[in-house]
Amino acid sequence: ATFDGISMRDVAAKSRSLSQTFIDQVEARCGDEVRLASPRDPIQRGSHVVFAHPEGYAVMQALIARGVIGDFRAPDLMRFGFAPLYNSHTEMVRAAEVLAEILSSRAWDQPRFKARAKVT
Repeated sequence: ATFDGISMRDVAAKSRSLSQTFIDQVEARCGDEVRLASPRDPIQRGSHVVFAHPEGYAVMQALIARGVIGDFRAPDLMRFGFAPLYNSHTEMVRAAEVLAEILSSRAWDQPRFKARAKVT
């Protein structure tokens, strides 16, 4: 099936490419500060990538404050979804840069990011 000249195969391939770019960038920039909690196989992980960090909730709140939107799953998982019709590879690089800066500067270590809301 195609929509506006774009096949579902193309959409799925871009989704896998976006998620792989994000994983590669995060692992290169963040080192051991985060751990990939998603399957490495792109077929198994779908269009979401999950990284674990001991302060995942606060890190996610700091990311959201900077315009990188994801969600949190207890106990320590940061979940990122990719919309291949809307997201670009440039955005994946930028999101990884923001995450790396938040981790290296410990910008997440603020009371406003640690206060738990009912919904993230």
